[in-house]
Amino acid sequence: MEKHFRELVNIVKKLRAPDGCPWDRQQTLYSLKEYLIEEVFELVDAIDKKDIENIKEELGDLLLHVILHSIIAEEKNLFTLNDVIKSISEKLVRRHPHVFGDTKVESTDEVMVNWEKIKKVEKKNRSILDEIPNGLPSIQKALKLQERARKVGFDWDSADDCLQKVNEEFKEFMDAVSSNSKDEISNELGDLFFALINFSRFVKINPDESLRKTNERFLKRFNYIEKKLHENNLTFDDVTIDDLNKYWDEAKKIVG
Repeated sequence: MEKHFRELVNIVKKLRAPDGCPWDRQQTLYSLKEYLIEEVFELVDAIDKKDIENIKEELGDLLLHVILHSIIAEEKNLFTLNDVIKSISEKLVRRHPHVFGDTKVESTDEVMVNWEKIKKVEKKNRSILDEIPNGLPSIQKALKLQERARKVGFDWDSADDCLQKVNEEFKEFMDAVSSNSKDEISNELGDLFFALINFSRFVKINPDESLRKTNERFLKRFNYIEKKLHENNLTFDDVTIDDLNKYWDEAKKIVG
């Protein structure tokens, strides 16, 4: 493994060399952001599909970004790849005293409590919400905000309480719709989403996963409609919404 890792580092350095790849040479720590985000989502997609070969490939792409970012930083005398590895190694040891020290834990919950205590010492005088990245997708950020608040006791007591809040927010959303104010509708829609995410957390259902599955079902059903239209030499302009709904109902039974 060490040999292959060194080879990969040398390959990336060659790409950044004066006689290397023009595209790689012009990249900066900041120009790579959109590509990095894309690679993360491609890895998540491969994991969702349980596509082992693709998971392996996408992990490699992600590793490439870690190395490339580190080499670019080293060129600017900011930090090195060794600094990155040393930093995460020290953090893992520091935050796992139950493995590398004398701390005793009996459950995952106790591990997480200790983790947060250690982080609080490391990040003195900072909000417990400060480390949540602004760039997270909104559903994931909402989950993180709620989970962090829960760790200090700011949370609902039960799923029923959450569901009551969902109903409350839905009523406020409908009132906003009646007011015909876009700002109010937007605000109340956001509150409704946030309440639904809170409920999903309590019943241990990942809302992002649920929405991805819904997107996938929609895709399959819509593809079925397109297929039926093609088989009948029709286009969307040739049919009514009732016809499309009929195909949709068929798709629900056939493709799920």
